Order: sequence, then C-alpha cells, then structure tokens
Amino acid sequence: MLFVELALIRWAGANVVHLSYFSNFILLGSFLGIGIGFLIPAARGQWLTRWAAVPLALLVILVLAFPVQVRQSSGQVIYFTAVKTTGFPEWVTLPAIFLLTAVIMTAIGKVAADLFRRLPSLDAYRYDLLGSITGSVSFAVVSWLRAPSVVWGVLAAAALLILGGRRNTLRYGIPLAAMVAALFVETTTAGISWSPYYKIQLTPVTSTTGGYRISANGVPHQSIAPLRVLARKNSPYRQPYDRTPANPHKRVLVIGAGNGNDVAVALAHGAQRVDAVEIDPRLQQIGAQLHPAKPYDDPRVHVHINDGRAFLERTNAKYDLVVLALPDSLTLVAGASNLRLESYLFTQQAFEAARDHLAPHGAFAMYNYYRTSWLVDRFAGSLDDIYGHAPCMTTFGKNAAVLVAGMTTADQSCERIWQPSGAVPAAASDDHPFPYLLHRDIPTLYLSVLGAILLVTLLAVRLTGVRIRSTVRYTDMFLMGAAFMLLETKNVIGFALYFGTTWLVNALVFIGVLLAVLAAVEVRRRLRRVNQLPLQLLLFATLAAAWLVPAHAVLSLPFAGRLAAAIALAFAPIFCANLIFSDRLALAADPTSAFGANLLGALTGGALEYLALMTGYQALLLVVALLYLGACIAMRIAGRGPGAQSPEVLDATVALNSR
Repeated sequence: MLFVELALIRWAGANVVHLSYFSNFILLGSFLGIGIGFLIPAARGQWLTRWAAVPLALLVILVLAFPVQVRQSSGQVIYFTAVKTTGFPEWVTLPAIFLLTAVIMTAIGKVAADLFRRLPSLDAYRYDLLGSITGSVSFAVVSWLRAPSVVWGVLAAAALLILGGRRNTLRYGIPLAAMVAALFVETTTAGISWSPYYKIQLTPVTSTTGGYRISANGVPHQSIAPLRVLARKNSPYRQPYDRTPANPHKRVLVIGAGNGNDVAVALAHGAQRVDAVEIDPRLQQIGAQLHPAKPYDDPRVHVHINDGRAFLERTNAKYDLVVLALPDSLTLVAGASNLRLESYLFTQQAFEAARDHLAPHGAFAMYNYYRTSWLVDRFAGSLDDIYGHAPCMTTFGKNAAVLVAGMTTADQSCERIWQPSGAVPAAASDDHPFPYLLHRDIPTLYLSVLGAILLVTLLAVRLTGVRIRSTVRYTDMFLMGAAFMLLETKNVIGFALYFGTTWLVNALVFIGVLLAVLAAVEVRRRLRRVNQLPLQLLLFATLAAAWLVPAHAVLSLPFAGRLAAAIALAFAPIFCANLIFSDRLALAADPTSAFGANLLGALTGGALEYLALMTGYQALLLVVALLYLGACIAMRIAGRGPGAQSPEVLDATVALNSR
C-alpha cells in the first residue's frame, strides 16, 4: 500500500501538469481508499479483491494516453509555469484523480483488511508497520537509483500478483501487463529520465544559439546555453557582476546551480572558488555532461548535492558573492500540504543566513521570473530590512527581475533602485514559509477542492455499505488519526528546515516515524496492562516541549546536537501517541473497523494541514493537542459505555493477543 501510494504521488505529479502542486490530494485519496477498504465488512466487497489491479492500470493508461493538464491561475497564490494548458478545469480534474486514487487504494486496502482479520490486532498492526517500512525503504532505494517509472510498475505489479494468489493470476495479470507496457513506452521515450524529484525531459535547441531545454514534470525548467549567450549585455546571469563592479568575486556561492549556467558565468568573471549547490543530482549530471562551457570540470568548482538552506546552516565559509539562482518551484515536499522544495530559501531567516556568509564588502543577488509585482516587492522588502538599504533592481520582460544587495550602498552600483509598486507584503518566515501566498489565508481553490473531497468521503463511506453509526464508537481512533497526521506533517516540516528539503531527509523522516510507531507497538505487546493516564500526561508534556522550543534554538546547535534535539522533539510525542493508540487497538472489539476509522481520521488531519497557511506550522501543535485531548475524552466515554469490558476481560484479551 505504501509503495503504491508513494509511487502515485510521484508519478501522477510528474505526468499531470501542475498536479505536483496538489500532491497532498493523492495522499488524501489514498487514506480515504485504505480507510474504506478496512471499514467494508468481511463478507462484502469481495469483487474488489478480485479486480484490485484494474483501477491502477486504468489510471496509468488514461493519464498516458490522454494527458490531463490542470489550469492554474490565482490572485492568491503563484504557480510557476510557462505552458499553455488544456483540458478540464482543476475542479473537475483534481476530484477525478482523487476518486481514481481512492478506488485503487480501496481495492488494495480491502485485500490488506482481509489479511488483517486473520491475526490478533497488534500482530496484524505489527506486520502492517513492517510492510510500510519495507515499502518506504523500497521507494527510497528506487529514488536513489533514479530508476524509471517502469521499474516502479514492475515492483507494484509483482507485489499485487503475489497478493492476488493463483486464483486471480489472470484477472491481475492482464491489466498489470498493460500497465507495465504503458510505463515501458514512457520510459523508452527519447530524452526522458527521472531524478528523485522530477520526470525530466531533455530537448536539443535547433536554433543558431544551440544548447538544450530541460523540462521538469512537464514544465519548462532550465536551458543550457553557450557562454556567449549567457554573457550578453542584458542577460540576467551577468547582472550580479555588473551591479557590483568593485567586488573581487573571488569566492562565489551559487545556490540552485542546476545545469551550470551561473557557475560558468562566475568562472568567466574570475572566481577562484565556486561552491555550486544543487538539490537535484540529475540536473547537475546533465550539466556536467552537456554544458558547452564544461563548468563542472573546472577544479575551481566544488559541487554540493544538497538543499541550499541546509548548506548555509552547515558552512562557515565567507563569500564575495552569493547568488540565489532561479530555484523554480515545481513540486511540493512530500507529506507537507504546501511546502515547496525551495520555500525555506525565501524566508527572512534564510536571507539573514546568506548575509551572515558574506565577506565585509560582499553582495547577495537573486533572480527569477516572479510573475507578479507583489512577489518582487516581498523579496526586495526583505532585503531592504536586512541590509538597511534598497537593493538594485533590473527587470526583464514581464515581472522578471534581478535583485542585488551589497553589504553597504557603496558595495552596489545601481542603474535603478527598487521602489515598491504598492503595499509591501510581509516577509515569509520559517514558521510561515509560503512566499508565493499573498495573504495569510487559504486560497479559494484549496477550500473548494477540500470541501469536495470531504463530501466525496461521506458519500463513499455511505455507498460502500459502511454504517456510520457503527464507527461512532471509534471516535477516539478517528481523532487520533487526525492528530497523528498533523504531527507527522509537523515533523516533516521541522526536519526539512533543520536538515534540508532533500528526498533523502524526507524518506528518513518517514522511516523514522514508522520505526517510532513500531517501537510503541513492540512495547505494548510486552505489557500486560497499560495505565493510560500517565501516558496521556507524558504525551501532552512532549507536545508542550515541542511547542516551547523555538526552531532557531535547534538551528543554532552543531549538527550532532541539532540531530539529537530534532529526534527527541519529533519522535517522543509519536512514541507516546502510538503507545496509547496500540493499547486502544489491542482492546477494540472490531480492530479492523477501528483501524479504518483511524485512517479516515488521517484524511481529516490531511485537510486540517491547510490551516498552516493561516497560522503557520508551530500552531499546528495546538491543534494536535486539542485533537488528542478530544480522543482522550472520547476514550473515557467509550470505556464507560454499554459495551465496555471489565479489566479482567481486557487483561485476558491482551494475553491472548500477546500469544
């Protein structure tokens, strides 16, 4: 289940233009499907297990045969694109993909639920967690190897064929073979390759300038150009040097080095050392192989495959020039509602970190196609506050700009000084890292789609024959699922800030969460009885600690201390919460339905993640605490209800489960 979920998030976002901005909807669809699969009574829905492979093959074939492109335009939030999209509007496309995902995961979830019922609850949950860890590690390995999509399809197909058994070989084999064949065609298409973040398409430029165009997830992303083109008079690549003529440019840091254009320009201006930081190893590899200036072959260049903010936090080097080089936003950090890969590069604290790495007469430069004047004003206003003077501003085309700020006004030479076009939006911060969001609100687009998802959830639960009344007794499990989803998101966000938004950090966080949950299950399996009250108090104490310790205090620690603090703050609440959850699951009259209710709660928690757009991420801990408080109250009410079991019966049940 987890491998297919992760693969769908990556693959769908790569093939449906701009769905990568809404990958959380795939996650929500997965939780809905798995939850319904577990809630369907054992005697019903067997047709789902017989045809489990069909919806997965259908989604893959339909997306490849009839490419869907989501139109996105909003005055509330910016989406980076340079393509003319067609197809249905997003309010049709996104729910359709959500529903297909839900059907896929319902079918697989039903298979898992039938297996779940054959074992004592904690044993089943234990194997479920071990399988989740296996799926997460497997997908991490696939990402590390930069394996193409056909490999993902083969692994998913093999697992499904094993689950289906001999009786379903033909039913599973035909659609899965069609799916693998479609993915094979995609994989063998000329110019297609995969990085841990994107589906990359490389296209030669046939004009006289030569070079290559690089698209990521279907969106034009970068271009490889000869040095003579990069060094043209009005080129944005040379503006950081033209605006700082007195700067020696001996040590240069390029964040977002990509295929090497900015590195080549830095070398051409006499840099003696260039630290080239690029988060995507495939983009750097393409530049090393194909850039005509061969910048990555120069011994003066030191390549760092890392997140730019993480590099700033770890290095003590000083630079004459720091260039934030076109870090376009084309995908989200997995498991986070709206955090984009480069969001932490554009916060006030990130700009301050860059300033702290400048030599006495150094300069900072950033450029992009900003799409709107208010975004230029936000960034320029931040630089004005940090450096104490307005930066130089050079514009190209419509809302494309280069901003250059020297340590003092004498360290910059401006043809034009930035002046705000209107009210300057507040700077993004590490707690509210949404630079592309104009105001602290939830865009109408998100609200409408989330509302549709919740409505579909209610209808789906009812149409599949699940009695909502029968799940009320597991209200506490529902609330714990919602709280845990928010807690997991907060941990992903925290580790992304402390150690970078790289795929590896993200994978390790997910694996760490699963290991913490597994540890709680193993502890619970070895205990005869659990006193809930001390555990609940400990849970709220760990949440309070996570709330009280500020992010900057953790960031200021050396790497070893930062890692220890991050692990303690993140995983202590998870361990306590899942020890409580495991105890409740072990004593549930219908553990499979309880687990299904918990998964539907996780879907609700995924929707609640969007509150961070208004409140920031730290405030999510308050929501988590309220949800767990509600779960504790509901647990006590359920324990006093008509169906409550005596402690002696509960002890006997635990002993039986332990055996």
